[in-house]
Amino acid sequence: MKYFTTAYDTPDVLQLIQDAISLKENPNKFSEIGKNLTLGLVFMNPSLRTRLSTQKASQLLGMNSLLVNTSTDGWTLEFGDSPMNGTTVEHIKEAAGVMGEYCDIIGVRSFPGLTDREKDEREEILLQWMKHSGKPILSLESATRHPLQSLSDMMTIIENSKKKKPKVVLTWAPHVKAVPHAVANSFSEWMKFMDAEFVIACPDEVRLNEEYTTHATITNKQDEALEGADFVYVKSWAEWNNYGKYFSSNENWLLNQKKLSLTNDAKIMHCLPVRRDVEIQSEILESKNSLVMQQAGNRVYAAQTVLKKMIESNYPNHSEKITSKQFQNIKS
Repeated sequence: MKYFTTAYDTPDVLQLIQDAISLKENPNKFSEIGKNLTLGLVFMNPSLRTRLSTQKASQLLGMNSLLVNTSTDGWTLEFGDSPMNGTTVEHIKEAAGVMGEYCDIIGVRSFPGLTDREKDEREEILLQWMKHSGKPILSLESATRHPLQSLSDMMTIIENSKKKKPKVVLTWAPHVKAVPHAVANSFSEWMKFMDAEFVIACPDEVRLNEEYTTHATITNKQDEALEGADFVYVKSWAEWNNYGKYFSSNENWLLNQKKLSLTNDAKIMHCLPVRRDVEIQSEILESKNSLVMQQAGNRVYAAQTVLKKMIESNYPNHSEKITSKQFQNIKS
């Protein structure tokens, strides 16, 4: 696995999920597999869970990690082909190439601009890191997907499911601003591989790109969707047809106790960060139904499993390399 950017980058999604659940039982089992390898982490946007969980995952595998926040730690990057006579200082070709010189695997986080749908859908920024770094690339959330979050989500559903075929509802939530589609897209994409009844509840104005939802039942009636649900994933996202536009519904889409009572005592999920009492009622977040902390915890084992497979695929014999100290001993 050279790249991990979508569910389709792994040959067996269900096996990957099971591998992550198994690794969780003994996270120190492969503490030497990444020895002498360096993970580079490039954050072009803010992060808490993704940054910390991926760093911890690399440490559990024995890897070194280097981190760059491009907004504060590096030069302003240029991704186009025009003469650089403006505010950008360094081109992605050199920046990614340099990271490739220093790192063995590179993780990149880059949100969409939410102004140019075609550009965001093409994943221009992520693809340029893939093209110019020359190294395996791990998506830490891109313009269209968040695969590590989705792997963690699938783990969490399997760990908590009491049915062979649970009902899983992804419901849109209000927000104070336009929010990217990546988490919702990615969750929908990964649900294709799950044996579950999958329903998306959202206003018609914020229907997701059909590329990710062909297998889902889609409704604008939230209460009907919630009836009998075993899992409810709450997430906001911007309009897609009227791309990037902030949508404010006149209806009450906030998940509260009254709505929760319609479900089959559903477990509640959210990727975090969450706007309390805007997206979800605080009382629900702090209840026994909430899985948000387990989801966040699973991010470590999701990242660790993916990094392990990337190491095995791209550096199967790296531990046999002669270290500089051994080389000096040979010379003497």
